[in-house]
Amino acid sequence: MVKTDTEKKRLQSELAQLPAVDELLHEALRREFMPRFPRPLVTEHIRKLLEVVKQRVLRENFKVKASFPDEGFWRELDEILTEFLAPALKKVINASGVVIHTNLGRSPLPAAAVEQIAAVAGGYSNLEYDLSTGSRSIRYVNVESLLCRLCGTEAAMVVNNNAGAVLLALSALAAGREVVVSRGELVEIGGAFRIPEIVTQGGAVLREVGATNRTHLRDYEAAINEETALLLKVHTSNYRIAGFTYQPEMRELVALGQKYDLPVIEDLGSGNLLDLKAFGLTGEPTVSEIMANGVALATFSGDKLLGGPQAGIIVGRKELVEKLKKHPLNRALRIDKMTLAGLEAVLKFYLDPAVVTEKIPTLRMLTVGSNELKKQAQKLHRVVKRACLGSEKVQLQVAPSVSRAGGGAMPMVELATFALFLRVQGESSARLEKYLRARSRPIVVRIIDDWLVFDPRTIFADEFAEIGRACQEMLLL
Repeated sequence: MVKTDTEKKRLQSELAQLPAVDELLHEALRREFMPRFPRPLVTEHIRKLLEVVKQRVLRENFKVKASFPDEGFWRELDEILTEFLAPALKKVINASGVVIHTNLGRSPLPAAAVEQIAAVAGGYSNLEYDLSTGSRSIRYVNVESLLCRLCGTEAAMVVNNNAGAVLLALSALAAGREVVVSRGELVEIGGAFRIPEIVTQGGAVLREVGATNRTHLRDYEAAINEETALLLKVHTSNYRIAGFTYQPEMRELVALGQKYDLPVIEDLGSGNLLDLKAFGLTGEPTVSEIMANGVALATFSGDKLLGGPQAGIIVGRKELVEKLKKHPLNRALRIDKMTLAGLEAVLKFYLDPAVVTEKIPTLRMLTVGSNELKKQAQKLHRVVKRACLGSEKVQLQVAPSVSRAGGGAMPMVELATFALFLRVQGESSARLEKYLRARSRPIVVRIIDDWLVFDPRTIFADEFAEIGRACQEMLLL
């Protein structure tokens, strides 16, 4: 619609009443927006909000002088700036019962590891400096001796994750040659990374053998030729084939490798340093058990069953580890000082098996008994009921449920638990679950048969009160 000259003049007169940016900045300073927020950021968003008001004047005949800038303007500016500067990575309460939750940062670190990380992160450290000689050293030398002791190996090194460890091993030991892998182990791991692609990226040629469900020792032997560099075993993570299956024992594969002078490398995925069979958890042999079979190299994650920071750990024969250390790709994959500090603190707990399950949160969560979980679920029940003031809208019950190890570890093992089941009358569980995720302190739960499920296995004791507050808030939705 074409505006008349009179209308244009009226709009121009209205727009002229908009305060200048400098005027609003002066008011923002009086209201103590600075130094809470950086001045350039305040200026930018004042301009954006002014543009919104300008568009309202043009579209809605908004009267500037009557109500602008009002308190609503300053509240909106405060909310925008607060949200903009809020950490994108925030602490989450994991009430899902999935212990090694890939999407929630996998294993929480023990307090000692957090303290050690903070100690070296805030200043300088001897990351690559030998304090006894005053000369340069290798950054993972401090953890190498610990890893060798715990895994029963000659040498060890650490890179940024397990996929990187496998890639480095293939690049250093098999580039331009063939790598023999069972067809049933050509899996896709997290983030859509696939073993065949990692082999190819490492410059090697994939030689798959056997069938999806059955691979025999003779299949491996038939594939060996003058171009073969190594035999690779791969942990299948959360993927399992059951029924009519077969894979040769590791000692048989190692013997075959020795017959043809070929190293056998095993990608363990989630490396385990503690025998968990005493806790009824089977399916994950310890790294030392694997290495006792004569495996040349093993790679595994630091942030899964081990319970440490994200890292790819490589242990095995000294001459092979030395080749990996000297490979150019090692520099691109190396760990930083914070990872090293956290990993060292975690590894030292494994020196005393009697206390390690209590000191490392991941192991404590995996090994806690059903009776204790029932007590914790009942305690959470009391906390939530008290927070909700006994509201009849809230239905609560403690009942048996199932937790998961997560992180590709022990995929077939179900962990018996007791959980708090919650419903709010008149509200869908899907809406409540979304609300809990959207809080400033998010809470991640499961939904079972339209009940919200809070599993105490993965909830820390100091998080119970926050869950109570969240449930109280849900009554006001």
